[in-house]
This record gives sequence, C-alpha cells and structure tokens, in this order.
Amino acid sequence: MVMGPGLYSDIGKKARDLLYRDYVSDHKFTVTTYTSNGVAITSSGVKKGEFLLADVNTQLKNKNFTTDVKVDTNSNVYTTITVDEPAPGLKTIFSFVVPDQKSGKVELQYLHEYAGISTSIGLAASPLVNFSGVAGNNKIALGTDLSFDTSSGNFTKCNAGLNFTTSDLIASLALNDKADTLTASYYHTVNPLTNTAVGAELTHSFSSNENTMTIGTHHSLDPLTTVKARVNSYGKASALIQHEWRPKSLFTISGEVDTRAIEKSAKVGLAVALKQ
Repeated sequence: MVMGPGLYSDIGKKARDLLYRDYVSDHKFTVTTYTSNGVAITSSGVKKGEFLLADVNTQLKNKNFTTDVKVDTNSNVYTTITVDEPAPGLKTIFSFVVPDQKSGKVELQYLHEYAGISTSIGLAASPLVNFSGVAGNNKIALGTDLSFDTSSGNFTKCNAGLNFTTSDLIASLALNDKADTLTASYYHTVNPLTNTAVGAELTHSFSSNENTMTIGTHHSLDPLTTVKARVNSYGKASALIQHEWRPKSLFTISGEVDTRAIEKSAKVGLAVALKQ
C-alpha cells in the first residue's frame, strides 16, 4: 500500500467520519452471506417513515477484478467493475446504471508517494468530466476537485482543500461550492488504548453569512462496544452506541434531540448489520 497524501476525498475524512458516520434516523437491516465460490450477497432494507426501500447487492472477486451488481426496489440495476492495480498504484473503475443510458462512467485513480489523482469522464455525447488531485505526503497535502460540464461549458464544481496530519492530530481546511463555503475541521486522538477522540467542524457560508459548528467525540467502552456523541450550533444533540455482537456483525442504536425544542419527540434510529 502506497503511503502518501491519498485522494482528495481523504481530506477531512477522519473528522467527518467521527461527526456523521453511523448516525441513523431510520430503521435499517443488512444481511451479508457468502457462497461456496466466494460470491458475497448483501440484502438491505430501510424503513423511512411509511416507506420501505430495499436492495440486493452481489459482489464477485476474481484476482484483481471486483464486480458489484445491485438491484433496488425501483428496478434500477447498478453495476460497478473495479480493476485493482493493473499497474502499481493504479485503479480503474467502470460503472453504469440500467436503464439510465447516460449514467456510464469511467474513473481512474492513481496513488503515489507524493500525489493522489482521480479523474473520471461520463460515457455520453456531452459528458461530465471530473478531476481531483492532491500533492504532498502523509503529513501535509494540498489538493483540488473540479467538475466540468461539456454540454454547458461550465464548471459545476470547484473545490480546494488542505490537510495537515501528525501522530495524534488531523486538521483540514476546504473551500467548496465555488468559493462560497469555507470548512475547517479538526480531529484529535486523546487515548489510542480506548479509541477516544474528539472532533470539530466549522462551516461558514459567504453568501448567507451563516456559521455552523459541530463538535463530537467517540470512545470504546470495550473492544466490541463504541459510543459516540455530537452537538451542533443549532442545538441538535445526537448520540449512538454500537456493539459488535459477532465478528463483523454490528448493532447500532442512535438518537437525536433538539435542545431548543425539547417538547418535540426525539428521533431514534436502529441499524443491524449481519455477516454470515
């Protein structure tokens, strides 16, 4: 594995995962089974209010080829074919959705000791072209993320980011939404033995002159049980507890309350992921 700055999506990822990952407000159940020839079949269902959404995903790995096929309740078929390292540090991803004829896309990712590049192009007459690149090392990285719509001749996305990493701290700064949104994030490992960490994210919108602050923490009660909590500047507080009750099988329950409108009912979410 190449140790370098990673891809643009890795900038600020640790803080985002701490603050937003695994929090659920719906009911979700996922079951993954493996056949004798190594095919992984994942069935999942999500209950959102009165609606039930479900999909079935089949994954087949053969040497450095991985094929994922997912079918959802709307009869859409999502297919992704990944070729891992046809050359050192290179990954090729081909994806499309049936029946959407304009959904085809080819993506190339390249990881180097001092750079990370990802570029994609849609398989259409007037495709959307995306390029993201990061330069630096595993300590400091500077990158940009651009999308260009060839049909309109306009840039649909123009972002830039900076990441700084030490042994126990990760700080990042990103300018998104065509320089309209500035986001600063912070992740600090307090105690590696208990997986205790704190994180914060501050977002400023130049167009609305609004600031949003979110702070959070996670801590392992034991090797199989993790608790997380967060609160933002709008007074919404959330917490979750996640338990690995068997290898790679997780039970997660989370809740959210609005401290500025405590009379409102709390939101409670439940997620069960079972691997057999």
